[in-house]
Amino acid sequence: MNIHHLELFYYVARHGGIVSGQIARLEESLGTKLFNRRPFALLPSGMELYEFIRPFFDEIDHVGEAIRGGSAHQLRVAAPAIVLHDYLPEILRRVRKHFPAFRLTLHEAARAEAERLLQAAEIDLAVTVIEHKKASGVRSRALLELPLILLVKATQRLTRAEELWGRDKIEETLITFRRSDPVSVHFQLGLQQLGVEWFPGIEVNSARLIECYVAHGYGIGLSVATPGFRAPKGIRALKLPNFPKVMIGAAWTGKLSAIAQQFLAEVEVEARVVKRSTKLR
Repeated sequence: MNIHHLELFYYVARHGGIVSGQIARLEESLGTKLFNRRPFALLPSGMELYEFIRPFFDEIDHVGEAIRGGSAHQLRVAAPAIVLHDYLPEILRRVRKHFPAFRLTLHEAARAEAERLLQAAEIDLAVTVIEHKKASGVRSRALLELPLILLVKATQRLTRAEELWGRDKIEETLITFRRSDPVSVHFQLGLQQLGVEWFPGIEVNSARLIECYVAHGYGIGLSVATPGFRAPKGIRALKLPNFPKVMIGAAWTGKLSAIAQQFLAEVEVEARVVKRSTKLR
């Protein structure tokens, strides 16, 4: 059996990737089919092989880092822009008390991209919107429940979201995340309870883009009110008090390194502080 073929099979099985001719040769050498191509699904023989080789390939990058002395000195995090800008500097300052020197990689990412980075093992942790249903192998810890808000251009006469629900048809374009994103899903659930139909007209992958297109007059944006949120200049935020809230949490795969565990602990501390300050208002 060719070891390179096994490595290719590992990544195909893990990520559902494109099947190459070398994988076909692996199947020939084993005398059995390992998975169905369309839709991709491991067969029992493929699952048996994957479970056998997975521990080795899962740990190979970590072993390399450990040999180089780098695993304990690297932290890779994905989060929305507001988290990276407003919260991470203080959290990382506290992490440095325990790990004075480490390599840091930050990714600005909404949920879909954060999940992709986790599955590809390109980050250690993501701070993102989480759901009860998670991708395979992804673990998570809830941190904060946050309310949904609508963003409108300040020059619009609209001052309350309820003004929209009484209309026969909402003419303004809804600017939001992808339809499968939990923020969009929670909003649509709230609309269903009101008996209102309003579907996305512009779908983007970051809150900053939503704010940008609202400011330029392309429509009304759907976003999440983070603690201490202040609408950008020229934009007004409208509350959605009766809509389902979204859960922000930390997500990761596999075993966390010591520095990643410390980062997670500091994130939880910050979440508790934010919760207390919110209750006092």
